[in-house]
Amino acid sequence: MVRRAGLHARSRLEHNMTLRLKVHHWPSRLAVGAIVLDSGLTKRTADEQAAARLHIFASNAYPLIKRLDAQTFTKLLSYGEVTLGAALLLPFVPAGVAGVALTAFSVGLLGMYLRTPGMRQQGSLRPTEQGLALAQDVWMLGIGLGFIVEELCRMDRPVGKSKPATGTGVACSPR
Repeated sequence: MVRRAGLHARSRLEHNMTLRLKVHHWPSRLAVGAIVLDSGLTKRTADEQAAARLHIFASNAYPLIKRLDAQTFTKLLSYGEVTLGAALLLPFVPAGVAGVALTAFSVGLLGMYLRTPGMRQQGSLRPTEQGLALAQDVWMLGIGLGFIVEELCRMDRPVGKSKPATGTGVACSPR
Protein backbone atom coordinates (compact mmCIF):
# COMPACT_ATOMS: atom_id res chain seq x y z
CA MET A 1 0.00 0.00 0.00
CA VAL A 2 2.77 2.45 0.92
CA ARG A 3 4.67 1.48 -2.18
CA ARG A 4 1.67 2.20 -4.38
CA ALA A 5 1.21 5.64 -2.80
CA GLY A 6 4.90 6.36 -3.41
CA LEU A 7 4.61 5.41 -7.07
CA HIS A 8 1.50 7.53 -7.43
CA ALA A 9 3.23 10.52 -5.86
CA ARG A 10 6.24 10.05 -8.10
CA SER A 11 4.17 9.80 -11.26
CA ARG A 12 2.24 12.91 -10.26
CA LEU A 13 5.51 14.76 -9.69
CA GLU A 14 6.78 13.63 -13.09
CA HIS A 15 3.47 14.73 -14.63
CA ASN A 16 3.72 18.17 -13.03
CA MET A 17 7.33 18.55 -14.17
CA THR A 18 6.46 17.73 -17.77
CA LEU A 19 3.74 20.36 -17.70
CA ARG A 20 6.28 22.98 -16.66
CA LEU A 21 8.79 22.13 -19.37
CA LYS A 22 6.98 23.61 -22.35
CA VAL A 23 9.19 23.83 -25.39
CA HIS A 24 7.70 27.12 -26.58
CA HIS A 25 8.84 28.81 -23.33
CA TRP A 26 12.50 28.01 -23.81
CA PRO A 27 13.50 30.61 -26.40
CA SER A 28 12.10 33.39 -24.20
CA ARG A 29 13.38 31.91 -20.94
CA LEU A 30 16.88 31.35 -22.34
CA ALA A 31 17.18 34.77 -23.96
CA VAL A 32 15.84 36.81 -21.05
CA GLY A 33 17.42 34.59 -18.40
CA ALA A 34 20.87 34.88 -19.95
CA ILE A 35 20.66 38.66 -20.29
CA VAL A 36 19.37 39.22 -16.75
CA LEU A 37 21.85 36.75 -15.23
CA ASP A 38 24.76 38.41 -17.05
CA SER A 39 23.59 41.83 -15.90
CA GLY A 40 23.44 40.63 -12.30
CA LEU A 41 26.86 38.98 -12.44
CA THR A 42 28.36 42.14 -13.95
CA LYS A 43 26.94 44.27 -11.13
CA ARG A 44 28.61 42.00 -8.55
CA THR A 45 31.97 43.48 -9.48
CA ALA A 46 30.83 47.09 -9.90
CA ASP A 47 33.33 49.62 -8.59
CA GLU A 48 32.32 52.58 -6.41
CA GLN A 49 31.79 54.94 -9.34
CA ALA A 50 29.58 52.51 -11.25
CA ALA A 51 27.58 51.75 -8.09
CA ALA A 52 27.16 55.48 -7.43
CA ARG A 53 25.89 56.15 -10.98
CA LEU A 54 23.44 53.26 -10.76
CA HIS A 55 22.28 54.37 -7.31
CA ILE A 56 21.69 57.97 -8.41
CA PHE A 57 19.79 56.87 -11.51
CA ALA A 58 17.55 54.48 -9.57
CA SER A 59 17.00 56.77 -6.57
CA ASN A 60 15.90 59.64 -8.81
CA ALA A 61 13.03 57.42 -9.98
CA TYR A 62 12.45 55.70 -6.63
CA PRO A 63 13.39 58.04 -3.73
CA LEU A 64 13.14 55.24 -1.15
CA ILE A 65 16.38 53.84 -2.59
CA LYS A 66 18.23 56.88 -1.22
CA ARG A 67 18.09 55.20 2.21
CA LEU A 68 20.59 52.60 0.98
CA ASP A 69 24.21 53.36 0.26
CA ALA A 70 25.32 52.84 -3.35
CA GLN A 71 27.32 49.65 -2.76
CA THR A 72 24.52 47.97 -0.77
CA PHE A 73 21.93 48.90 -3.39
CA THR A 74 24.10 47.57 -6.21
CA LYS A 75 24.75 44.30 -4.37
CA LEU A 76 21.03 43.82 -3.66
CA LEU A 77 20.18 44.58 -7.28
CA SER A 78 22.86 42.13 -8.39
CA TYR A 79 21.45 39.38 -6.14
CA GLY A 80 17.96 40.06 -7.47
CA GLU A 81 19.05 39.90 -11.09
CA VAL A 82 21.07 36.72 -10.56
CA THR A 83 18.09 35.12 -8.83
CA LEU A 84 15.68 36.17 -11.57
CA GLY A 85 18.04 35.05 -14.33
CA ALA A 86 18.53 31.67 -12.64
CA ALA A 87 14.77 31.26 -12.13
CA LEU A 88 14.22 31.78 -15.83
CA LEU A 89 16.97 29.34 -16.78
CA LEU A 90 16.08 26.55 -14.33
CA PRO A 91 13.49 24.17 -15.76
CA PHE A 92 11.88 23.28 -12.43
CA VAL A 93 10.75 26.86 -11.79
CA PRO A 94 7.16 27.07 -13.07
CA ALA A 95 6.55 29.52 -15.89
CA GLY A 96 3.90 31.31 -13.81
CA VAL A 97 6.36 31.94 -10.98
CA ALA A 98 9.08 33.07 -13.38
CA GLY A 99 6.49 35.26 -15.12
CA VAL A 100 5.48 37.02 -11.91
CA ALA A 101 9.13 37.72 -11.06
CA LEU A 102 9.96 38.91 -14.58
CA THR A 103 6.86 41.11 -14.70
CA ALA A 104 7.72 42.75 -11.35
CA PHE A 105 11.31 43.36 -12.47
CA SER A 106 10.30 44.83 -15.83
CA VAL A 107 7.63 47.04 -14.23
CA GLY A 108 10.40 48.47 -12.04
CA LEU A 109 12.54 49.21 -15.09
CA LEU A 110 9.64 50.75 -16.99
CA GLY A 111 8.81 52.81 -13.91
CA MET A 112 12.31 54.27 -14.09
CA TYR A 113 11.71 55.02 -17.76
CA LEU A 114 8.46 56.83 -16.99
CA ARG A 115 9.75 58.73 -13.93
CA THR A 116 13.19 59.82 -15.11
CA PRO A 117 13.31 63.19 -16.88
CA GLY A 118 14.81 63.07 -20.36
CA MET A 119 13.85 59.46 -21.07
CA ARG A 120 10.67 60.33 -22.99
CA GLN A 121 9.76 62.94 -25.55
CA GLN A 122 7.82 65.87 -24.10
CA GLY A 123 4.15 64.91 -23.55
CA SER A 124 4.62 61.44 -25.05
CA LEU A 125 5.48 57.86 -24.17
CA ARG A 126 7.90 57.76 -27.12
CA PRO A 127 11.51 57.43 -25.95
CA THR A 128 14.27 59.90 -26.49
CA GLU A 129 17.65 58.59 -27.55
CA GLN A 130 18.65 58.36 -23.86
CA GLY A 131 15.46 56.47 -22.95
CA LEU A 132 15.54 53.93 -25.73
CA ALA A 133 17.45 51.27 -23.74
CA LEU A 134 14.93 51.36 -20.87
CA ALA A 135 11.91 51.62 -23.15
CA GLN A 136 12.99 48.47 -24.95
CA ASP A 137 12.60 46.53 -21.69
CA VAL A 138 8.88 46.46 -22.43
CA TRP A 139 9.51 43.13 -24.20
CA MET A 140 10.36 41.58 -20.81
CA LEU A 141 7.01 42.78 -19.50
CA GLY A 142 5.27 41.14 -22.45
CA ILE A 143 7.07 37.83 -21.90
CA GLY A 144 6.37 37.84 -18.17
CA LEU A 145 2.68 38.63 -18.70
CA GLY A 146 2.50 35.90 -21.35
CA PHE A 147 3.79 33.32 -18.85
CA ILE A 148 1.28 34.49 -16.24
CA VAL A 149 -1.69 34.47 -18.61
CA GLU A 150 -0.82 31.01 -19.90
CA GLU A 151 -0.54 29.68 -16.35
CA LEU A 152 -3.88 31.22 -15.38
CA CYS A 153 -5.53 29.73 -18.46
CA ARG A 154 -4.21 26.21 -17.99
CA MET A 155 -7.03 23.73 -18.43
CA ASP A 156 -5.11 20.78 -16.97
CA ARG A 157 -4.95 21.98 -13.35
CA PRO A 158 -5.30 19.28 -10.71
CA VAL A 159 -8.60 19.34 -8.85
CA GLY A 160 -8.58 21.64 -5.84
CA LYS A 161 -6.04 24.08 -7.23
CA SER A 162 -6.98 27.71 -7.71
CA LYS A 163 -8.69 28.65 -10.95
CA PRO A 164 -8.77 31.96 -12.80
CA ALA A 165 -11.23 34.46 -11.43
CA THR A 166 -14.53 34.56 -13.23
CA GLY A 167 -15.89 37.77 -14.61
CA THR A 168 -12.45 39.15 -15.45
CA GLY A 169 -13.34 39.53 -19.10
CA VAL A 170 -10.32 37.42 -20.08
CA ALA A 171 -11.18 34.48 -22.25
CA CYS A 172 -8.76 31.58 -22.27
CA SER A 173 -8.84 29.52 -25.42
CA PRO A 174 -8.99 25.73 -24.99
CA ARG A 175 -6.11 23.62 -26.25
